[in-house]
Amino acid sequence: MNNSTTYVIGHINPDTDSIASAMGYAWLLQDTAQNESFIAARAGQLNPQTTWVLNRLKLEPPALLPDASPRFESIAHRFNTTTPEHPLREAWAIANRTGGVAPVLDENGQPYGLITVVSLFNFLSRSIGSHPRREETRIAELFDQPCREACDTTVPRFLASSRIKDMLPRILQEERTEFWVIDEHGSYVGISRQREALHPPRMRLILVDHNESGQALGALDEADLLEILDHHRLGNPRTNSPIKFMVDIVGSTSTLVSERIDEAGLSAPPALAGLLLAGLISDTLLLTSPTTTPRDHRAAARLARWAFLGGSVLSGETLESFGQQVLQAGSDMSTRNPADIVGADFKLYETVDLRFGVSQVEITNFAQLDERLEQVREALANLRDSKGLNFAILMVTNVVEGSSRLILTDDVPLLDVLPYPRRSDGTREAKGVVSRKKQLLPLVLGALEA
Repeated sequence: MNNSTTYVIGHINPDTDSIASAMGYAWLLQDTAQNESFIAARAGQLNPQTTWVLNRLKLEPPALLPDASPRFESIAHRFNTTTPEHPLREAWAIANRTGGVAPVLDENGQPYGLITVVSLFNFLSRSIGSHPRREETRIAELFDQPCREACDTTVPRFLASSRIKDMLPRILQEERTEFWVIDEHGSYVGISRQREALHPPRMRLILVDHNESGQALGALDEADLLEILDHHRLGNPRTNSPIKFMVDIVGSTSTLVSERIDEAGLSAPPALAGLLLAGLISDTLLLTSPTTTPRDHRAAARLARWAFLGGSVLSGETLESFGQQVLQAGSDMSTRNPADIVGADFKLYETVDLRFGVSQVEITNFAQLDERLEQVREALANLRDSKGLNFAILMVTNVVEGSSRLILTDDVPLLDVLPYPRRSDGTREAKGVVSRKKQLLPLVLGALEA
C-alpha cells in the first residue's frame, strides 16, 4: 500500500449510491490530484441492482476493503532475488543494497530461504570454524558456494492480505527481524521487517454516503480519516485532527459528487456518469422520493446529458427508460436468498438504551412479499441475533405504489405510537412511506427517545 494512496469508500452493505459516489468521487479527486492516488473501494458485497448497473455500463466493481487494519502488503518490500543454485556472491550483492537481506526463491517463485546477517555468519562458522587452515580460506572460494548453503529456510511466512495486528504475537516471539510476505498461492510478494510491523502505515480514507462508525468498514480507528461526503443524519466518528466534512440535504451522494465534478469544470465519462445517475435514481426512486430536491433534478439532467451521448453504452436511453431499468433491477424478491433480502441494505442505529437495525428492500408487487413472508421473518430474526440487537425492522417498499410494509422482529411497546396500523399478517402498513432516512427513521428514533 502506497502511503500516498487514499481509498474512497461507502458503507457496509453498499447500495448503488454508495458504490457510484465512491467511484465518481475517486475519479474526480484523481483527475485533479498531484502526486497522489485515489482508489474507489467497497466495504461489502454488491447487491443485485448495483451488479446489474455495473454490468450494463461495462464497469468493474471497486476493490473489496473489509476493514482498515493494515495488511502485510503495506510493509512488503519486493527486494531482488536469487536462486538456491546461484553463487553466494550474487546474494551478497543483493544484501548490500537491501540492508543485509537476500531472498532466495525456488523455480516456482516461492520462498526457499532467506540470507541474512545471522544466516551468513552461521554459514561462515560452519565453513571455517576455528580450524587454523580453514581460516585461510579465500573469500572468493566461499562466494562460489551455492546460495542454499547460507539460507535460513525456517523464516515465517505471512499472507499479504493478512492483518498485521493478528500476527504481532508471533512476530514478537521470533528472534528474527525479517519475514516472508506471500500471496494466496504461496508465491513471493516481498520481505517485511519487525520494526515496520510494530508501526505500520495507517490507511488513508474518505467516507462517502455515510458518516456513522456503525455503518463504516471495520477497524476505522486504525486509519486516518481525511474527509466525509454524505447526505444522511449526523453520527460521525471521532477524529484526531480536523477533516473536510460535508453533509448536505439532497436525495443522494451521487448528486453531491456530480456537483463537485461540474464545479471543477469537468464532465464525467459516459459510463461513470451513468453510474452516478443510477445512484441518484436508486436513492430518489427516480426523483419521486420525498428526499428529492431541485438540486437532484438538476443533477439528473446534468448526468443524463453526460451519460446518453451518442456512441456511449447508454446511447438512445432516456432518464425515464434507464430509471425504470435501474429500479426494476433491484426490485425482485422471488429469486433472492432470504438472508440477502434482509441484509443487503441493512443499517445499524443506536439510542441511549437500544441497538437496532433497519433494512430496506424494493419490490414492484406486494405479492412477492406475501409469498416469502415467513422466510423473510426468520432471516430478519437471525440477522438481529447475529448482530446482538434489541430488534430489527425490514422496510419493504413497493416502488410502483410508492408505499411500504414494515416487518418487526419484536414487539416494541415504544413503537406502538407509530402511525402504521397492523395488518392481519403481522406486518405494518406504511402508506406513502418510501424513504428510510426521511420518513421512517425520524419517527422510530422519536418514539424510542421520547
